[in-house]
Amino acid sequence: MLRARWAVCMLVLGLTLVTTIVVSVLLPKQYVATAAVVVEFRPDPVGGAMNQYLPPVAYMATQTDILKSSKVTERVIKELQLSSNPQLRAEWQESSGGEGSIDAWLVEALQKNLTVTPSRESSVINVSYAATDPKVAADMANSFVKSYVDTSLDMRTNPAKNYTGFFESRSKELRDALDHSRAKLSEFQREKGITATDERFDIENARLSELSSQLVMVQAMSAESSSRSMQAGSSSADRLQEVLTNPVIGGLKSDLSRAEARLKELNSRLGDNHPQVVEAKASISEVRARLDAETRRVTGGVGVANTINRQREAELRAALELQRSRVIKLKAQREESAVLQRDVEAAQKAYESVVGRLNQSSLESQTTQSNILALSEAVPPSKPTSPKLLLNIALAIFFGSFLAVGAAMAMESADRRLRINQDIVEMIGLPVLGVLPAPNRRALDHGRSRMPLLSSARNVKALNSAGSN
Repeated sequence: MLRARWAVCMLVLGLTLVTTIVVSVLLPKQYVATAAVVVEFRPDPVGGAMNQYLPPVAYMATQTDILKSSKVTERVIKELQLSSNPQLRAEWQESSGGEGSIDAWLVEALQKNLTVTPSRESSVINVSYAATDPKVAADMANSFVKSYVDTSLDMRTNPAKNYTGFFESRSKELRDALDHSRAKLSEFQREKGITATDERFDIENARLSELSSQLVMVQAMSAESSSRSMQAGSSSADRLQEVLTNPVIGGLKSDLSRAEARLKELNSRLGDNHPQVVEAKASISEVRARLDAETRRVTGGVGVANTINRQREAELRAALELQRSRVIKLKAQREESAVLQRDVEAAQKAYESVVGRLNQSSLESQTTQSNILALSEAVPPSKPTSPKLLLNIALAIFFGSFLAVGAAMAMESADRRLRINQDIVEMIGLPVLGVLPAPNRRALDHGRSRMPLLSSARNVKALNSAGSN
């Protein structure tokens, strides 16, 4: 089939090649300039945290989208003042008829020629721009890189500036609250006469403990003196410890014993009515009266001591109650002062925290560096990137061959011819008995035999079968 329709195949292939060459020559030359930026994954020197919170792959994809965003392109248009370019305005008028915004039209036009390619195994992003002028291509690529770096810095500093304003107003409010809390605490301490709450409370508490100890001791003494007082009022008063240990009573008892012994001796010698016996009895009565008087005096002293102990106990109990109420009042004042002190501390902590955030936001808003750095600048390319004549010719030959074969097959399907012996068998359903050479074919060489009339035994069998039918 290809041999029969070789002219059509060559025609299609030739037309494809000629068209490709003409188009490649007529197309304007395109120059592609490439610049590179690097995205650093390092701790923020101001905040201390990492610059990104996404996985590296997602973060790189985000940066690629930012670079291709309209915000970066609009910044390029603004910095290069492309919207005021007369040639570009004329093209916009011609293409859109003056409808819409020239900035939107420029954004769409510039993004068509922009190519952003992130590296697979590194944090480098290549920024390429295609233009008919090599210098324009390099300038646009560098402008996109600069606008991307500036936009990334603005995206970092602008929120910090907003936070700085918020933290400034918040710090003023917290400063006022702190001053109010301190004034309230000072007024309370001045009103209650508190200079050192903990020291005063410790002193008063120690005094309460001392009074409690004294009361316990006096209660024990009062109980003991009360017991002795009751004993002194009974018949066994002479067995009191005070009575037994009193030297006067001891001397009187000794005198009484000697007088009684002398009276007994006199009674045995002189009789009851003898003057010496009467004198001895009178002396014994006097000593005994003195002993009773001294005993009453000593036992009366025990009662006085009991009265004094009871009075002292009552005084200590009253002082203890007064001190206890004073300590309770001081404790309540201490708790109230502690509440106010905690309010002051909480206000102080809140104020310090906000001031710290304010300082950090202020530093971040004033930073001039980001984690996006320009790695290499684009230079005007010396050779055009497209059209590539040799590559286009090779592609034209490749695809032209397919088109040529397709055209030959299409013509063959429209005008079916018998090309080989098998076509006769398949289309007619009869066996091939012999093959004649083409009219313009030269005679066969002498060393070769002619093709037999019956080409094969299979054809003979098929012929016999057809004759019998």
